[in-house]
Amino acid sequence: MRRTLSFSLAFAAALPALAAAQDASCPNAGLKLPAGFCATVWADSLPGVRQLSVAANGDVFAAVQGRTNPGVVVLRDASKAGKATTRQHFATGFTSSHVQLFDGHLYTEATPPAPARGATGPARTVAILRYPLQAGAMTPSGAPDTIVQSIPLTPGHATRNFAIAPNGTMYLNIGSATNSCQERDRIPRTPGVNPCTELETRAGVWMFDARKTHQTPSAANHFARGIRNAVGIAVAPDGKLWTTQHGRDDLQSWFAALGMDSVAALHYGAENPAEELMQVNKGDDFGWPYCYYSFVARGLVLAPEYGGDGKKTGQCAQKKEPVATFPGHWAPNALAFYTGSAFPARYRSGAFIAFHGSWNRAPEAQAGYNVVFQPLDASGKAAGPFEIFADGFAPNVGSGRASAGTGAHRPTGLAVAPDGALFVSDDTGGRIYRITFKK
Repeated sequence: MRRTLSFSLAFAAALPALAAAQDASCPNAGLKLPAGFCATVWADSLPGVRQLSVAANGDVFAAVQGRTNPGVVVLRDASKAGKATTRQHFATGFTSSHVQLFDGHLYTEATPPAPARGATGPARTVAILRYPLQAGAMTPSGAPDTIVQSIPLTPGHATRNFAIAPNGTMYLNIGSATNSCQERDRIPRTPGVNPCTELETRAGVWMFDARKTHQTPSAANHFARGIRNAVGIAVAPDGKLWTTQHGRDDLQSWFAALGMDSVAALHYGAENPAEELMQVNKGDDFGWPYCYYSFVARGLVLAPEYGGDGKKTGQCAQKKEPVATFPGHWAPNALAFYTGSAFPARYRSGAFIAFHGSWNRAPEAQAGYNVVFQPLDASGKAAGPFEIFADGFAPNVGSGRASAGTGAHRPTGLAVAPDGALFVSDDTGGRIYRITFKK
C-alpha cells in the first residue's frame, strides 16, 4: 500500500526552539525544552526503570528490569514535595518492562529471572499478570491472575509491551527473534528465509481480552504482522492502535548488493532504515523482514536478504507504510497520546515518542536520546515534521555506547498524569522526570 508520507530526514529542526536556560521558578533538570515547559527529577536511583502508569491519586507504578530489585515499584509524593518521597515494591520475583492500570487492576509483563549459567530446563516464557488493586493502595489486594501465558521469550527481542483499550481489548507486542529473518542471524550477507516462518509467532501484534485469564498467542488472535519490534505501543483517544517500530540493523554489510562501496554503505547503514510510527488495524502487514523504509527512496524497499538493491520495491508495494518516520537507529521505546489539559492545546493532536538512542550509527555520531512530538491531523496522518520536545538526556554521547558512566540518561517510558504532567523514565540513569507547563 503506497501513500504520500509527511516525514523528516535525520535531525529535523526542533519547533518550537528548545531552551536550555535555567529559571528558578521553572527548572529544567538539565534538559532542553520548549519555552514555558519545566522539568524536575521526580525520582532517582531506580536503574532499569521502563514503562510507567499513573494512578488517579498521582502514584506512579513503574516496571523495572535488571538484576537490582526488578518487578513493579510504586512511588508516591507523600509529602507534596514535588518528588517521590515514598517507594514501595508492589510485585517481585520477575523482571518487567511494562505496566498499565486498568479496571481496578495493575497489569504487568512478567519475565522469569535468567537461569544460572550452565543450568538447563524448559524454555522460559513470558506472562501478562493482573493484580487486584484498591484505590490509593501501594500493595496488591490479592494474588495475581495470569491473563496471557506461554508468550515466547528467546531468542531476539525480549520485551513484551502491551496496551489496553477502554473496552478491555489488550494488544501485545511480540518482537522478532532475529534481525531480518536470515538463515543465520546477523551473519553478514546471509540470505533471508523465504517465506519467513517466524512471522507466524513473532514480529507482530496479538489481541486478547484483558478481563479473561489463561489466554495464549495463536493464529486466531494474531492481529497484525511485519512489525520487527513494537516497543512503543498505545491506544489513541479514538480507540485506534498505534505502534512504533525498531528498524533493522546491518544494511552496511550488503554494500555490493546496494551498489555502493563500503564507505558509502557505512553511512547509508547509519542513516537507514527509518524508525517508524504506525497506525495498526487488524490484518495489517508492515513488511518486515522483506521490506524496510529507505530515506533515499522515500518509501518501503525490498531488503537485500530478499534480492533488494535499495531501490526495488517488489512485494513492498503491497505493504502498509508508516504514518511518520524518524532517523535510523534512534530506538523508539515508548509512545503516548497527550490526554491532559495542562499543556498547550496543540499537544492534544499528536503523539509523544521516547527514543532510547542509538548504539550502531557509526561512522556517524550516536543520536536519539530524546523525546519527540509528532503532530497528527484529525484523519490520523502526519501534520508536519516531528519536533524534538525534550533533549539533553545524554550530552556526552560520542561514537561509543551511552551508559550511566558517560553521564547518559536514556528515555524509555512515558505516562500522562491526571494533572496533565508528562512523566519520562530513564532506564540507564535510573531517573523519572516530570515535565510540566508554566502558564
